[in-house]
Amino acid sequence: MSRPCLAISRTVKTLRPAAGLSSELHASRFLTRPSKRTFTTSRSSNFVTRQQMIEYGSLWKARFERIREAERQKVRSFRTSCRSVTAQSSRAFSSTPARLKVRTVQQARSRYLSGPFSMAAGVLFLIVGAGLTIYFRLEKDRLARKRIAEQTKGIGKAKVGGPFDLIDQDGNRFTSEDLLGKYALVYFGFTHCPDICPDELDKMAVMIDLVKNKCGNVLRPIFITCDPARDTPAVTKEYLHEFHPDIIGLTGEYENIKQTCKAYRVYFSTPPNVTPGQDYLVDHSIYFYLMDPEGDFVEAIGRNFTAEEAAKVIQSHIKDWRGYLDKK
Repeated sequence: MSRPCLAISRTVKTLRPAAGLSSELHASRFLTRPSKRTFTTSRSSNFVTRQQMIEYGSLWKARFERIREAERQKVRSFRTSCRSVTAQSSRAFSSTPARLKVRTVQQARSRYLSGPFSMAAGVLFLIVGAGLTIYFRLEKDRLARKRIAEQTKGIGKAKVGGPFDLIDQDGNRFTSEDLLGKYALVYFGFTHCPDICPDELDKMAVMIDLVKNKCGNVLRPIFITCDPARDTPAVTKEYLHEFHPDIIGLTGEYENIKQTCKAYRVYFSTPPNVTPGQDYLVDHSIYFYLMDPEGDFVEAIGRNFTAEEAAKVIQSHIKDWRGYLDKK
């Protein structure tokens, strides 16, 4: 071995004990250092954790049992209160009738043999059907009256009716403008008529009263003479007083009467070559002409109508009217 190598090996041998001494000194310092942790064996540590878990489980089990017992107590008290309320009043919480208890399948089937229909449903169906039938009939009659009223109106000039200028039973001027505002019932006749005119005027009086009772003072009855030579205002007033005080009698010159009859499509005829004081008859049309508040012709009522039927026709037209109507 060379001299340098021997020197290195000797140096290592002298340093090795010193290194070992340093390790022992470091270990002694570590062991003598005060420690804040306490050490237990693994066996004792496992035993303590299991015991604590058992204790905690017992505590939670007892708590859960107390909660369950409280809930059961609440349920028992609620059932007791429900039984007491049911005993005092059967179905205190509902106004619907109690359902029938079904115990067998046959009973359940028998309940539904009639299906959705019952006696009450049948009665209700009949009532509704009758109501609809009456409504449609009334509506049909109303539309028919409206159609008649519309057909009788001309374009620009009425087919029946028109302007006139006559004298009333008190000697005052009376024109077609005085008819406006109310329904007018116009009749043409003469005071010396033996049978037809008195019968029709009696009918007219009944019609006036019936309409006035149902609809109020909305009808203006008019009597226009076809014999102006004998029917003066005084004679006409005395004659009409025997039938009804509301009837207004009109007379005038022969040409004015003739023009008025022509406007209303009324036929009348007097015998020629009549001497003063001679008794004679006048042939004329026998109709009641119903005029609306605007002066338009509505309907002609003939002798085939009774007073009640004619009043019903007039009332129907009055109820259908939607314009201004004077009730004074």
